[in-house]
Amino acid sequence: MSDDLPQLDETAFAPLDATRLFPASRSTHPPRLLLLTGSLRERSYSRLLAQEAARVLARFGAETRFFDPAGLPLPDGDDASHPKVAELRDLVTWCEGMVWCSPERHGAMSAVMKAQIDWIPLSLGGVRPTQGKTLAVMQVCGGSQSFNTVNQLRILGRWMRLLTIPNQSSVPKAFNEFDEAGRMIASPFFDRMVDVMEELVRFTWLTRDIREALVDRYSERKESHAELSARVNQRRI
Repeated sequence: MSDDLPQLDETAFAPLDATRLFPASRSTHPPRLLLLTGSLRERSYSRLLAQEAARVLARFGAETRFFDPAGLPLPDGDDASHPKVAELRDLVTWCEGMVWCSPERHGAMSAVMKAQIDWIPLSLGGVRPTQGKTLAVMQVCGGSQSFNTVNQLRILGRWMRLLTIPNQSSVPKAFNEFDEAGRMIASPFFDRMVDVMEELVRFTWLTRDIREALVDRYSERKESHAELSARVNQRRI
């Protein structure tokens, strides 16, 4: 087969560099993971599930933080200078991976969950704050088990250029899965959540130092080169 590709922009094409994928030195600090939940209820099962997940993540040696969505304005209802928006964006910049956990409402993720994601920009100060970071998705259901919400969260994760791990958690009849103190009872659903967190930590360890290399794209290098050439030629003119 011929490797003749006249349509290829040679200035933007880059052969794969294994040294970028297997760096000689790796980060040793605990993985930094942000948990977002999708309900403001006093007894929020998505928050209880995420809190249980945070305990598991801590056992795996990760550092976790939560964002409280209470007081976050609706997207476009305020600007990025709002304290809650600034807090959310700072946390997204800080983290190396995320957990999104939402209740399912009317067959979809909650408005609280979507509002948080909508406030996360694709680009922030010339940097894509989510690109190449890891993501685990979970949902709680009031009735029988569904996967509508985790499927939607996966679509959003891909759109935000997050490395969404294969495993996921969906907890049906969540009101039966937590005791009066808000702790998750022992069950296959608890075990599955542990599986998801274990996988998330592994993927974060494996990818956090090479995330820029993993999502480096020919088309974007081509576009950047074209923009640079246009600026240079404009200056010459």
